[in-house]
Amino acid sequence: MNLFKRIVSKLTNQPEEEEKQSLEKLGDSLKNADLDYKFAQLFTHSGGFFNYCADEAEALQTLNQIVKIEGMGNIFCWDKELQSFLNVVKIPYTSEMENSNDAAFITCEYLIAYDGRIMLSHNNILHYHSSRLPGKIIIMANVSQIVNNLNDAMGKIKRNGNIKNLTSISGGQSSLDSSSHTNTKLFLLLLED
Repeated sequence: MNLFKRIVSKLTNQPEEEEKQSLEKLGDSLKNADLDYKFAQLFTHSGGFFNYCADEAEALQTLNQIVKIEGMGNIFCWDKELQSFLNVVKIPYTSEMENSNDAAFITCEYLIAYDGRIMLSHNNILHYHSSRLPGKIIIMANVSQIVNNLNDAMGKIKRNGNIKNLTSISGGQSSLDSSSHTNTKLFLLLLED
């Protein structure tokens, strides 16, 4: 890639072609791998922090470590089950998005193994646009939410119905809002079903 293209891509916050090709090459090399392994590799390659948790106790411990290390003091979390996790580790949260939120603790619809993306909907982030999410996001998901590609996820969404406002994030960048949070940190707690 020539120097001019690198400068333009940095100024416009677009990923460099080399990085994109690197992700595609990694995806190609993992085409015969198990879906969970492929997802984990591509998710971390794109900048996400992957945490496998064998059970809820391990998830609580990992959540507590992330919150302490990242200095999270006020978390947006509207999901009642996730709020119970925050109550156990005694972390303050709000059920409505506020400017004072320094992190979000949410669920997701699907984990896309093809490119390491995480699909979100209004079920996960309420009526808020993904660009309004705080700079640090912790997502809790189950292994059963991993699907091969976007087509598989869309097929399942059609069968479930009533899911709207879909977006995807990967390694801290929203596919719709790549310029909104350039320093977003994305943490995944993947629980065994």
